[in-house]
Parts: sequence; C-alpha cells; structure tokens
Amino acid sequence: MSRIEQDHARFRDIVKGKVRDNLRQYISSGSIMGKEKGETVKVPLPQIDLPRFRFNSQDRGGVGQGEGKPGDQLGPSDGQPGEGQGQPGEAGEGEGEKGLEVEVEVEELAEILGEALSLPKIEPKGSASITAAKARYSSIRTVGPNSLRHFKRTYKEALKRSIAMGEFDPNNPVVIPNREDMRYRSWSLDTQPQYNAVVIYMMDVSGSMGDLQKEIVRIESFWINAWLKSQYKGIETRYIIHDASAKEVDEHTFFHTRESGGTMISSAYELAASIIEEDYPASDWNIYPFHFSDGDNWSNDDTTRCMELLSQKIIPVSNQFSYGQVESPYGSGQFLKDLAKQFPLDSEDCKVVCSEIKNKDGIIDSIKEFLGAGR
Repeated sequence: MSRIEQDHARFRDIVKGKVRDNLRQYISSGSIMGKEKGETVKVPLPQIDLPRFRFNSQDRGGVGQGEGKPGDQLGPSDGQPGEGQGQPGEAGEGEGEKGLEVEVEVEELAEILGEALSLPKIEPKGSASITAAKARYSSIRTVGPNSLRHFKRTYKEALKRSIAMGEFDPNNPVVIPNREDMRYRSWSLDTQPQYNAVVIYMMDVSGSMGDLQKEIVRIESFWINAWLKSQYKGIETRYIIHDASAKEVDEHTFFHTRESGGTMISSAYELAASIIEEDYPASDWNIYPFHFSDGDNWSNDDTTRCMELLSQKIIPVSNQFSYGQVESPYGSGQFLKDLAKQFPLDSEDCKVVCSEIKNKDGIIDSIKEFLGAGR
C-alpha cells in the first residue's frame, strides 16, 4: 500500500470515528431519508482540522522567512486584523472558518450503524434468490503458475503431439512435455444461491398518527432497510400502509404518503399474511414483518382478530415479528399492552419484539432492540 493510500485509509478511519460519535444525530435527522444505495450523503464534520500551508507576505519579516527573533508572533505583524476577523460589534471582513463536509455512502453509514450497535446478521434459512460468488477451478488455460499446472492434461497434450509427429515409441514410451503442451487450472466466479429474506414493513397512517410520529416511523424504517440491504444483496422488501383498511404500496409511497382515517390494525395483518402465504413459503424464506403504530386500534374485537392472525398465520412462519409503538398525544398506546398480555415478551424463545419510541432520539435504541435479537 502506498503512503497516499495509507494516509487516505487513516483519514477514512477518522471520519468513521467522528460519524460513530455523532451517530444518534445523523440517524434522527430526516435529511438523509430517501437516499438510495450507492448515493452519497454530505456529513458535516467541523471537528476535523485538515493540515494546510500558510504563506507569509514577501515584504514582511518573520520566523522562517527573513529576519526574526525567538518569540516573534507568526502571521500578520502590523496590528491589522487578519482574514475573518473584526472589532467587537463590527462586521468582519473576509471569509470565516468553515466546517468540513465529507461525502459518505448510505451503505457505509448503515455499516457504521451495525458496528456501533453490534447488530448480528440474519440467520439464513432456505436457498434461492440471494446469491454469493465463489471461486471454482472449472477451466483450463495454456498459461499460469506451476502451482496450478494440470499434470494429466499436460501429459495428454504432449502424448498427442508425440504421436502426431511420429516421435512416440511404444517400446520406449517416454513423453517429455514442451512449453506448448503445458496446461494450467483456471478459476472462475460461480454465483450460487445462499438464502432468501423478505422484510414486510407495515405503517399506521391513521388520523391519530401525527406528522412527527409518521416521520419517526419513516426514519426508523429507512435505517433498518438501509442496514439490511447493506448486509444482504437482493433482499426483498414489501410495504403496507393502513388506516381503517390496508393496501400495499411501493417504497416511495411508503416513505412519502400522508393519509388519515380510523384504525383497524387487523387489515394490515391480513394483507401481510396473504402476501406471505402466496409469495414466501416459510421453508425457503427468512420472514421479518415490522409494524409501526401509535397503539390506537378501532375496537377490542379487532385487537382480538389481530392476536389470532399473529398467533396462527404470521408469527409461526416468521423469524421475528417486530412492533414499534410511537408515542402520540392522540393514540391510546393500548396495543403494546395487549401484545404483552398475549405473548411472553421477556422469554428468549418469544419471536415477538416490541419497542417504545418516544421521540427521534429513541430511534437508534429502537433499532438496537429490533435488530439486536439476532434471529
């Protein structure tokens, strides 16, 4: 590695450290939301001071240039204010100090998130669309290192040449390969299926969910999605929004829609169960449903229906069911209590993980609760 590459690597490590120190601030900010994989985000890092040269004027003395004495002050010596300075109460002249902005990819930010929270990977189950590249020695070439020389193929080529040229003596079957006879093993990348994973996001967009609550849900969903995508290439995502009824939408609509109405949580669970049953057999897929709401539901009867759907159709086929409840002045917050009564949340074997999200500062802790289970 060259000196420049080493310096650049050290600088990137410094940037990662600064981002990690201010991770809660970046996560809770909605400005990054909506960025796609491969896109960069400008992250302000005013704490990093970059070294730079400053040259003195040619007509002034000073240390290191012209005459000077120990203890002389560096920089302008005529008593005049320098760049970006001014007298108290007066507007300054020149440019002031600027903070450093560093471009970081969303995927890299997600990886920093995973490192900071010690997030485990998804446990693989089944095999299909998500692939991994593996090197396999599956071809033969005429050039290569001696360590990869294919002796059998080399001997066959030498034997064919000896017979064709009339040099082969059956009574003295000595075959000596020359340079043109040499054959070497060669590798190629073989793409093999590893495992499947699907993440189903459900969000309550009813009237009791205010703009702040919906923004919190979108920010947390975005970062969960960003981290999972950074870990598992080709992971599938499905999006459901619901008030009194549920519908499947695309990613853009999920992160930008604003609707209102009553709340029937069972409508989202019925749609999620239908999607899983039709498209994602549990034997082949890692299934991760996430539901976000303020905990307000239409009636006790609908809550009973929700528990039936979870117990019979969703949780048995899922690696983990995650419910995030956003604190809202208009929501009752009752649904989290109902889940706690129905499922033993404190049990290690329970596949239901619940999280209370009081404000934007609670987003990173909620992500840790959801993804830290390692299921």
